[in-house]
Amino acid sequence: MDFNLHSPERRLIELRIEHGDLDAMIDRASGESPLDELLMRRLKKRRLGLRDEIVRIERIVTPDEPA
Repeated sequence: MDFNLHSPERRLIELRIEHGDLDAMIDRASGESPLDELLMRRLKKRRLGLRDEIVRIERIVTPDEPA
């Protein structure tokens, strides 16, 4: 795969990796000692923002086919 460093496909891969890392971090933190509630809210908000960005870029990369 020879992706341009600034291509939407490359950005999509980076966002998916970051989302997965953040998801794993949240899962580990919630299973262990109670984390700061504010920190958990911030992590979850960031994860949601990443998901929104992933969906937006997916629509750019694979547009809907006309009916």
